[in-house]
Amino acid sequence: MDWSNCTTMALVFILTFLFIMKIGGVWSNHQRKKFPPGPRALPIIGNLHLFDLKRPYRTYLQLSKEYGPVFSVQMGQRKIVVISGYETVKEALINQADAFAERPKIPIFEDLTRGNGVVFAHGENWKVMRRFTLTTLRDFGMGKRAIEDRIVEEYGYLIDVIGSQEGKPFDASKIINAAVANIIVSILLGKRFDYKDSRFIRLQHLTNESMRLAGKPLVTMYNIFPYLGFLLRANKTLLKNRDEFHAYVKVTFLENLKTLDKNDQRSFIDAFLVKQQEEKSTTNGYFHNGNLLSLVSNLFTAGVETISTTLNWSFLLMLKYPEIQRKVQEEIDQVIGSNPPRIEHRTQMPYTDAVIHEVQRFANILPLDLPHETAEDVTLRGYFIPKGTYIIPLLTSVLRDKSQWEKPDMFYPEHFLDSKGKLVKKDAFMPFSAGRRICAGETLAKMELFLFFTSLLQRFTFQPPPGVSSSDLDLSPAVSFNVVPKPYKICAVARS
Repeated sequence: MDWSNCTTMALVFILTFLFIMKIGGVWSNHQRKKFPPGPRALPIIGNLHLFDLKRPYRTYLQLSKEYGPVFSVQMGQRKIVVISGYETVKEALINQADAFAERPKIPIFEDLTRGNGVVFAHGENWKVMRRFTLTTLRDFGMGKRAIEDRIVEEYGYLIDVIGSQEGKPFDASKIINAAVANIIVSILLGKRFDYKDSRFIRLQHLTNESMRLAGKPLVTMYNIFPYLGFLLRANKTLLKNRDEFHAYVKVTFLENLKTLDKNDQRSFIDAFLVKQQEEKSTTNGYFHNGNLLSLVSNLFTAGVETISTTLNWSFLLMLKYPEIQRKVQEEIDQVIGSNPPRIEHRTQMPYTDAVIHEVQRFANILPLDLPHETAEDVTLRGYFIPKGTYIIPLLTSVLRDKSQWEKPDMFYPEHFLDSKGKLVKKDAFMPFSAGRRICAGETLAKMELFLFFTSLLQRFTFQPPPGVSSSDLDLSPAVSFNVVPKPYKICAVARS
């Protein structure tokens, strides 16, 4: 046998194979161009072994110290680029907003939404649904007097329920959750529920449980290795909860269809059903039931979870820092007295406003933001990031950026006050994210946070249960998809 011939043929074969791979694009751009650095990946698992799966944002913060503001990690087979620090996140999400506006396909959320709705939607469907959502929320009073009146009415019910506890220790999280849920429900369904209504309690439970489950390490594993779904079964309860929530919404919109009047739209669902009827003549339908079900789920979850979680943090922080609570109450007494708090009072109450801002910054309830994806090839800080790359904007690194905040790891309302005690706007304040995917309900959230917080501190002084001192209170979060406080009890003592 002629070995030299064999060797030549083998070389020709290898070179041909490599040439085909090269022209076929198998050697991706990020090997030829400068892709963000990161830790060496292991076969199959990538960098999974480095992660605290219960609190992955802590691992990302550590890695950013080592690799800089733009770095990469590998989770299973998927390359992820992490952007950290205010300047870098701003450069990506605001200065190059369109390039970073897509959402990646994440197995658990694809299972739950099938790309429908607004939060995890893609491409043109996302654009159409977002436009409709923003317009309809505005039409139903977001940021206007009509929705303010609803919040004022709702905090009246909330004060009554808290007052009925007569200063005894209780867990306030469920009733705060219910009060907040009633605001978004009034927009979505056109009505409010009694706090004891069994269906209402069930809808809140489904949402709360799903948020908790979505943050579990098993779900993270499923997102990295979806083909192991049959073993992990992590998505089973989430899908069951989604189906039960959707079943309730279906019943509601079927009832609404019977009495639908396009000249008298009572709710978000009515507005969608009117669009659906108008669209029947067109072929590229976006206003189908799949989008309606996902939209209502998205808005209910986002509208309840973020605001009630922030309020729960706010009252825990008032227990922890009674002197801050006292200063807020002094400002309330001075500016509002015994009148019902209204949005117009906010500009006259810089200290209270600064405390609410600082609760949002410190609580840091979405430390990883929701993931983004590049919609085109892009360069960031000298690194090349190809189209279709999974992006994690590390919001916690913005809200705790040492170059932007005087005391980033402390609860310090003075971050938002100037030397004269006036409110200061901070560009690095991004609790609602930034850019094209910024939270659609930001205006509503700000209104609710101010009105619920001030109305409760106007009527009550919050104290820890007997035998518990402020210094005993634990500010470390529970494990969930978002950062929630561990359960705690509170005493609401009526103010004279």
